[in-house]
This record gives sequence, C-alpha cells and structure tokens, in this order.
Amino acid sequence: MSGKGALCVPSHPSVRIPGRMKGVWLAALALLGAGCSEQGVAGTETPGTSLSQSLSDAEDLRPSPGASAVGLALEVEDGAGVPLKVRAGQTFYINQIDLRATATATKDEGVDGLRKVGDFAKLPWQGLALVDEEPVLLPNADKTFTRRRFYRSAKWMEQPSVFTVQPVDARGRPTGRAIPLHIGKDDQRKSNDDFFIRRLRAIQWTKDCRSVSDCTGAKKFEEEALVEVRNARTGATWFSLSPDTRALRVSWSVRPGEDYSIPVEQVARPTYAYGFSIDVKAVTPPRADGTYAPGASVTFQLALRDGAGKRLHPEGSLPSYNEVVFGQNEPGIQYYSAFFDPTTTYYRRKHRERMLMTQIIGPAQRIQPIRSIIDMPAFLDLSNDVQTVGTLERDGVFSQFQTFPPANKLFGGAFYPNEGRWDAPVSDTWTYKLPANAEPGTYLVTVKGRRVFMGEDIPASRTIEIQVGTTRHTEPKLTTGPCNSCHSEGGELSKVLHGNDNRAACAGCHAPLGFELEGPIFVRTHFIHSRSDRFDAPKEQCSSCHLTKESIQRTSQAACLSCHKSYPESHVKEFGPIESMYVGGERKSFLQCTGSCHKTHPGSGL
Repeated sequence: MSGKGALCVPSHPSVRIPGRMKGVWLAALALLGAGCSEQGVAGTETPGTSLSQSLSDAEDLRPSPGASAVGLALEVEDGAGVPLKVRAGQTFYINQIDLRATATATKDEGVDGLRKVGDFAKLPWQGLALVDEEPVLLPNADKTFTRRRFYRSAKWMEQPSVFTVQPVDARGRPTGRAIPLHIGKDDQRKSNDDFFIRRLRAIQWTKDCRSVSDCTGAKKFEEEALVEVRNARTGATWFSLSPDTRALRVSWSVRPGEDYSIPVEQVARPTYAYGFSIDVKAVTPPRADGTYAPGASVTFQLALRDGAGKRLHPEGSLPSYNEVVFGQNEPGIQYYSAFFDPTTTYYRRKHRERMLMTQIIGPAQRIQPIRSIIDMPAFLDLSNDVQTVGTLERDGVFSQFQTFPPANKLFGGAFYPNEGRWDAPVSDTWTYKLPANAEPGTYLVTVKGRRVFMGEDIPASRTIEIQVGTTRHTEPKLTTGPCNSCHSEGGELSKVLHGNDNRAACAGCHAPLGFELEGPIFVRTHFIHSRSDRFDAPKEQCSSCHLTKESIQRTSQAACLSCHKSYPESHVKEFGPIESMYVGGERKSFLQCTGSCHKTHPGSGL
C-alpha cells in the first residue's frame, strides 16, 4: 500500500466499528496472515508491520465511542486540490472524493487527449471502451447542441486501488496517521470497500453539433476523466487534525509517487455547526376535523437548520440565487448548480446538482410514476411559481412541485440573464392548490436539499402528511422494494443522494422533463442498476426489486430501454430506432406500447 504509515488493518469493518475489540484482534491476525490479500491492489506493496504495531495502529484509528464525526468531501481539479476550511478540533472521516482531469481538442479523438496530457496521462488506459452516448436536448446559446459520449473499462477504472490521506504541516511533515481508503473493484463489492458508491469513467463532450443527432463537422471537444467515490461505509475511520495541520496529502495507488495536496484552514469558532436538517409545516390551518377540502389552497413554510438547530436563513426569506452561488454564502445553503457543473444520471456528479425543491403528491394509495412530460415553457412562466406535474385524469395521481428559487427565476435567470431574475428575493413559503376533484386520502409534502459547509457536503429531506377530504390515513402501495438488502452499511437511502428513505415521496419531483426525459424514478433506477457492475443480482431477475408480476407488465420504451441497450429489428420498424440511452425514444417513450405482449420477462423470478 502506498502512503507513509498506511495500514491495511483500519479498513477492515470489524476494526472500524466501535467497541469490538475481539474483532480488532481477529482482523489484525487475519490481515497479517493474508498480507491484506483481499485488497488485491495492483502495483502496491504492504510494508512489514509487527503484530503489536498493527494492533496499536488499529486501536489508535478506531473511533471513540460517543464521539461525533463529520464526513469530509475532498476534491481535486486537474491535479490541484480544492482548499478546505474546517472546524478546529472536530473529528472527521472521509465521506467523498471527487477527482477530475480535463483536455480539449479540435477534432474527434474520443478521449485520447487524456492519455497524452494532464493529470491522468500516466494512468493505465488499456481496455478503454465507448459504452453509451446521449445528446443534451436543450440547445446551446449559439443554437448548436451538445453530445456526450461515455467511456469505461480502462484498467485504472476497473482494478482495485487505494487512496491514502495524510495530514501534513506547512513543510509537508506528517501531523497524524495516514488514512487508507480502499475503493475496491468496478465489478465487485467487498466487505472492506470504504465507500458505497464507486464510479470511474471518462466523458467526451462535443459542444457544437448541428442537431441532437448530427455532429458532422464539429470542432469543439472537451474530454474529462472522473473519479467519484462517496458515502463512506459504516464504521469509517475517524481522525482529527492537529493545530499545525495545513494540508491533506492525498496519494492514489495507480499514481505512485505523485501526490495531491489539499490546503486546509482550521477555524476555531465558526458561526454555524455542522449537520443539516429541514423543517416543514403547513401555514394554512386545516378545517376543524384536521383535514383540507378538495380545491383548497394550502401554504407551507420551510426552515433550513444546521445540526444544532440554528436557522441558516431568517424566517420569511431565503437568499437569492446570486447570493448563494456567487456570494459568500456562509451558511452553506445550496441551489441548483448544473448550469456550471453539468450533471448526468449515473455518469457524472449527480450528487453535485444540489437542487432545493419541494413536492406534493397524493393521495397516498394512488402514488405511482408520473409519465406526463413537463416542458421548459412551464418553468419560465412568470405567472406560476408552482408546476403541476401530475393530474388524476392524466396520471392517476395528483402532484405539484416547486424549486427554490422558483423555476421561472432559477431557469429564467439562465435564459434571460439581463432581467435580474437571479437577484430576485426568494420566499421560504409556497402554496399548493389542491384539485377540486382531489381524491380523499393522505397527501405527502416533501422538501429536499443539500448543504455544503466547511468541508461537509450532505443531503437532507423532510416529508410531512396532510389529510385531504377524510380523516382516514391512507398508505402507499409500493410495488418495489425494500432496497435495504443492498442499500445498507452506509448506502442507506437515508444517506445517498437526497437523504430520503421514503420512496413514496419521489415521483413528484421525478417527473419527465422536456429537457431531461430520464427524470422518472423507474427510469433512473433501471438505468443505474443496469449499468452498475457492482449490483449483485442478475440484471434480468426483476424480482430482486419488483414485488409483483403486475408491476413489470406496463411496457413502454422508457421501461424497457432504460435497461436494455437494443431491441429486435421488428421493434425498430414498429417503434423506431433507439435515440436515447435512458428512455429509448423521445416523448413517445412513456406511452404504453402494447397491452398484449411482454406479460412476463425471461428470468424475472415473477
């Protein structure tokens, strides 16, 4: 293993969990005997270590019972570490690492430029393959379009590797123990992986295509290689920084001898605490029986707080978009940032999109995916802050959502930069209008967001319920789940992406958008799990997630081609060629293509 003082022992789960001293002994003995063979790290060496030293190091790195640790997000851009400002005296663990290397080109060379210049040029690129392609549906400012091509299978993307994080002083001398972080292999999850999510890939962006399907003659190419590991597994190694620590030296086993340096500034008494929570309440009082009438307008209010319960904004208002994105933003409130750091489902930094958003959906007993497409004009309409995304007549369920700032300011500010929409004040209240024909039942109101504060990058969500037309509580009837057979040990739904483990509270925000058709949660779930080689179950075994035979019988291009990369020639003639890696076609992809075929799925287990 590379990195001064790096140890195999602390990454074993039995060592990392507080209070299991018997596990520490067994882990140390097993790892010494096996030479850390489970890691299988290519091109690294494990320094000789005595049994007593291994046990001592394991004990030193073991978390202290009762302490509270904060997950740090580390970032390196083209070889330069993004500076960290952290609270002095705090206990930490590494929760997220983002690395990015870039190159530009004037001809279509795939991502070959990354092999020749830049931070990743010396990595082993053997085996690289183009695996997916998708256009950006919105045109660029000059009326051209952008195409994205996604590459995987290079040796450095596939093989197991280790990051080592070493605190150092101003002269580069160690100020604490090195923290080894095993990111594992691309195609296999292991008990000693230190992160739940591991995604390594390269992307080519063609910026001047003639149309969404024609990049002939293009001359503006950008290439990037990405490392994304996040969501530390249960029992992550905790550490604190001595007062003389000025940087974190980060080494990666596939780049031996070439360290990154992330500058660190320690702040003794920051204004806010770490942590993030969201409060939501209905401001409009219900009727005497505690219910709201169909057709009623109901106003809600949110409060964003730090981990100590302190408000991150004054009651009654939120900061403007410009204040959050371009101002000091001391509290760490986040708004949608993909204008500047584009995101792509599964392939690129979706955790950094950071949308603050709310939805209502109901009644609970009717909750299901929304397949009606919401177009950009609805987002830009200054007369409506709230978008209606689902209706009972059209979708079988009612749903509305609102972004913060409202979409007409958020997206309108990007489309009309001279109108001052990004400077507009933002309220912490909003109003949903229940339909006059609202079906009685329980309706869910959710707010989700993200906070980035002094090295911590975390999500939060909060769902409350209101009763509409009846005092009887109704329950959602989910046809998939429960997800925790895989999403555990640090990968719980309460921790990944939105920090939301209430799967009934997803469909409203995840409606298909005219400029992002892959919005529905079934599309994203199919796509992510079909592309991930770390998903353990056979891809065709629908019963791994689906609970009923009926739940796999609604056939559409979006349902099928979010998993499958091809379909028979007869289908091409009937339904057209595949135009999207996410949904197959375009707007027609959400229509049910047949009610008579595909009543089962080979190998589904249902």
